[in-house]
Amino acid sequence: MTVRSPLLERDRQRLAGVHADLVRVVERARLAEPFIVVEGLRTRERQARLVAIGASRTMNSRHLTGHAVDLAYWLDDGDGAPKAGEVRWDWPLARKVAAAMKAAAAEESVALSWGGDWKSFPDGPHFELDRRTYP
Repeated sequence: MTVRSPLLERDRQRLAGVHADLVRVVERARLAEPFIVVEGLRTRERQARLVAIGASRTMNSRHLTGHAVDLAYWLDDGDGAPKAGEVRWDWPLARKVAAAMKAAAAEESVALSWGGDWKSFPDGPHFELDRRTYP
């Protein structure tokens, strides 16, 4: 496994309010793949805006309870600051992040679901604690 840099301070801030088990998985996965935390805990107002623009389909999002995060692959140019062109949303890179997250979840014994595996509304950046284990 190639060792990557730890989470950025901005990532840690975006993990505020996220369930500790999911934070552990994100931290472990970040050692295997470079990504940034796009979003963790959301307000109901933010979720309503996302539903209104079609970026989400539910007001029952796991983001509202701190049981979900959105992650994006990061092609750092060496300055340690994510910016346009370095944050990538394409599926092949999302799958790399997903593989790292799934491996980290297995290592931490945490039940995790990836939005990219969903059939009706695939969501590559989205990871959430399994509802059966984390109601």
